Amino acid sequence: MPEVAPHTQAGGERAPASSRLQSAIQAIGIFFVVQFLVGQFLGNNSKNALTNAPSAVPDFGDRPTPGTETSNYNSVPQMIAPIWPTNSSLDISIYVSPSLVMPPLNSASRDSLVLEEKGFELENWKENRHVDTTFKVPREVQNNGTLWAHFYVALQGYPLDPAAKGYDISKAHHFFHPLNQIIPKKKVAKTRKLVGASDATAKDEVEEAAPSGPTLASYYHPNFTMSFIPDSGTQSYVHMHPAVRQHVHLEESGARDPSGQNGWYYPILFVNTFWQLRDHMTELNSTVKELPLHIDLNTLANWKFSLYASIGEGQKQNQRQAASGGPMPAGGDGSEFEEFKRVLIDTNIYLLSTTAIVTVLHMIFEGLAFKSDISHWRNKKDNIGISFRTILANVLMQTIIFLYLFDNSDGTSWMILFGQGVGILLEAWKITKTVDVRVREAPAGSWLPYK
Repeated sequence: MPEVAPHTQAGGERAPASSRLQSAIQAIGIFFVVQFLVGQFLGNNSKNALTNAPSAVPDFGDRPTPGTETSNYNSVPQMIAPIWPTNSSLDISIYVSPSLVMPPLNSASRDSLVLEEKGFELENWKENRHVDTTFKVPREVQNNGTLWAHFYVALQGYPLDPAAKGYDISKAHHFFHPLNQIIPKKKVAKTRKLVGASDATAKDEVEEAAPSGPTLASYYHPNFTMSFIPDSGTQSYVHMHPAVRQHVHLEESGARDPSGQNGWYYPILFVNTFWQLRDHMTELNSTVKELPLHIDLNTLANWKFSLYASIGEGQKQNQRQAASGGPMPAGGDGSEFEEFKRVLIDTNIYLLSTTAIVTVLHMIFEGLAFKSDISHWRNKKDNIGISFRTILANVLMQTIIFLYLFDNSDGTSWMILFGQGVGILLEAWKITKTVDVRVREAPAGSWLPYK
């Protein structure tokens, strides 16, 4: 499990651990079922991108001489292969800046340099380096600007600075990635003390106008895992999953093999934010002068990278859609998946396994109970021993409970709402089996057309 920064819980009490575990496990199960069904009905053209294609691209050194015309040149390569051998050693430097344009590195502020590593072995699966540092927050970032991380990667011994003499794009690469996120602020539930509150206190409270839409803010997480993908191999670029393709950087000169259809790409450096939780983030504003930064630099298997990238990007799209006021996505707004990740990070694996088994059994028994209740009432021949008032009271009480859970839906799994709703419908159906429920025209002069 990745490291996370310690955090404090401000205001209110956390929900019981067992309830949060059950809700989270139900949510993740539903998430994967929905993803599977969507893939079955809408198709999955990106499945070939998750596995390495057969090597059909020559080494980068065997490419046609630069300047020579290549027949059938395709600006979008069909197949792509790594530009550097997997046994390469790399030098990596990371700078932070509020601008996309970096000055020459020899004139850049030393405070902006947050990582400088030499001789990172690309194919060594045991490579795992850690950096802990701090940096000053630029004024632009304090005013909701973007904090950019500039990555400079080169073969060991070659210049990293694009402005340096002898810089070679076939030996070095530069790209950037945002370190902060613009996301909606978490809703704060306003509460009022109903018993014991004085009139003076009530008068002093000023009601604030509720915003018409979501309030966005800039947030920063101090922990980042940055992973090279050594076994990405030769892949089909046109069939690659969009979430994976955004992390692939093609060779900058646009070189192609003799067929003109295939190209090369730089080593994939995946900035893994999958395990970042919103509760661990810091809101950036004018009061934040300095920030900590913890970086884990390691290697990651290609199948794990594809899984993290695709699921993470899907959740980000759901969050953006929910924040923009659009219809609620099928996978939710990401809050339940966020709770699931928190459970994986904070919970003992044995307790998690036990809770998963109990949750599955609970769902099975709940379904069997509904089935048995419906079968019993369908086969019932008389109403001896049945109290209509008791059934009606059950409907009213369960409706009140449902409305309470719905009003607090931010902290309630929709699976719980679904089970409660089915229970109300079942009790309402029992009323129709107990008494004769009919809709008839009302007598003349009545306010209602039917009774």
